[in-house]
Amino acid sequence: MCVHDQLADFLTRIRNASQAGHRHVDVRWSVLHQNIAQVMKDHHFVEHYLVKHEGGIGTLRIYLRYTDERHPLIRGIRKISNPGRRVYVGTSKIPQVFNGLGIPILSTSQGVIDGQEARKRNVGGELLCYVW
Repeated sequence: MCVHDQLADFLTRIRNASQAGHRHVDVRWSVLHQNIAQVMKDHHFVEHYLVKHEGGIGTLRIYLRYTDERHPLIRGIRKISNPGRRVYVGTSKIPQVFNGLGIPILSTSQGVIDGQEARKRNVGGELLCYVW
């Protein structure tokens, strides 16, 4: 299957699996996807992730987190940058998501990091998505 926007597919698979109550979701592996999963793990939106390479194709398995009542911790994911319209922000323009309850994820010159870390390092970059 040919997917033109890999990031949109990645985020949609996580959103759908979370809303459906699945324990884990498998997505196509890439360095960007793994870095975004690491940021989400650091902020406790996902439990952990595994990288599997079989037959030259990489798969990233992301284990989702839920509350004790089986409500997903990922309430929503919104993609900001698109292939046709990239959104770049400076340090002073990094948004807060739901007054700090969510995180913006940025691709910077220092790697894929969350908004708080970008402010701390005083770097801006491409605003990839919001997770709350």
